[in-house]
Amino acid sequence: MKILIHGLLLCSFPWLMHTQESSYSGDPDASLQRAMTLAFSGNRVEARDTLQNILSAYPEYTDVRTLLAKTYSWDGNFEEARKHFNRITSDERQHKDVWIGAVRNEIYAENNNIALGLVNKALLYLDQDADLVELRTEILRNLEGEPLLKTEVNVSEKGTEEIRKYKNSVALFSSTDVFDVVFDPMFYSGIEYIHETAVGKVIPRINYSNRFDIDGIQYELDLYPKFSKTFYAYLNYGYSQSEIYPTHRFGGDLYANLPKGIEASLGARYLSFTDSEVTIYTGSLGLYKGNHYVSLRPYVTPRNNSSIGVSGVLTARKYLKDADNYIGIIGGIGFMPEFRQFLANSTLIAETLLFVESQQLMMEYQFSFKNNPSLYRANLGITRQELIFAPGNYFYAVSAGLRYQVRF
Repeated sequence: MKILIHGLLLCSFPWLMHTQESSYSGDPDASLQRAMTLAFSGNRVEARDTLQNILSAYPEYTDVRTLLAKTYSWDGNFEEARKHFNRITSDERQHKDVWIGAVRNEIYAENNNIALGLVNKALLYLDQDADLVELRTEILRNLEGEPLLKTEVNVSEKGTEEIRKYKNSVALFSSTDVFDVVFDPMFYSGIEYIHETAVGKVIPRINYSNRFDIDGIQYELDLYPKFSKTFYAYLNYGYSQSEIYPTHRFGGDLYANLPKGIEASLGARYLSFTDSEVTIYTGSLGLYKGNHYVSLRPYVTPRNNSSIGVSGVLTARKYLKDADNYIGIIGGIGFMPEFRQFLANSTLIAETLLFVESQQLMMEYQFSFKNNPSLYRANLGITRQELIFAPGNYFYAVSAGLRYQVRF
């Protein structure tokens, strides 16, 4: 019996070998062209069948494997696409189209931190390539929080990839401060609309506060104009008739995206109250490294007696599965005009609140759910600040807040 089985195996072996060798016997270049036509017309499953047949005989045909990876990426199978891209980039370091495809795959998957690592790796082999540098700038802006996230990938007849992005979103936010002495709880809330244009973001906002049993409303407008791949700006104007807000608030920064994941800015803030005004000079230095982001922003405020007040804030974030999901910590010393003001206009002048001792520490957590356009953010913080009317004595405040943002 064993002799019979061995004989059958020996007889069938040449037939099996012939079948394997003849599994694909066509012209690989012509088949690739047919697969491209199928893929770009939307018949990607059929295109993949053709591409996999070619690879069965020509496993190192880079253009074939690249197109196969892209079809998986276009259909949302990012993990399978990643396997094929990684196989190519592990051997071929100078193939720009493959690197761009691999980076785009991570952007589509909303893995912007992985995408940033990939594009930085690609630039090690293709030093200062203009397309890769532009792609890195796009990723850095994603990580900074701009609504540049993918909802659907379309492929043109020429094979170019088009991303439909969220252009609009609405956010609601609310928070409360509770104090250990003197002050009653203070409440803050607001609504903002974020619109992405070809030249940058436009964000109108309405803020509401209840402090010292006083209701106040402030109207704000933020602009983020883009000037080039390297430079963009932040501009702000706020107006209020309430004594618990500045009558006018101006702000601006010019940002520069620098090599090695560095971002820097210079700017100023101007606050105008009923009986006083103050100008504050500021800047920032940020660093993106892997899944982490760290930023330092100082504030320099000239005093009327020719001395200078210095304060600052340090922000650190660790991104989780993508740029929408992160945990962060914010620490500050001194007065920061980006933070809410505790005291009413009668005491909010350059010689008091702007220069009292103050320390803030806040934890924040932003998260989203798969296939859901909404973002959620929670924060919890504590502030220690000197009492204006009792120098050397301090109060503590615990802050808690929530933010909900829906994109469309």
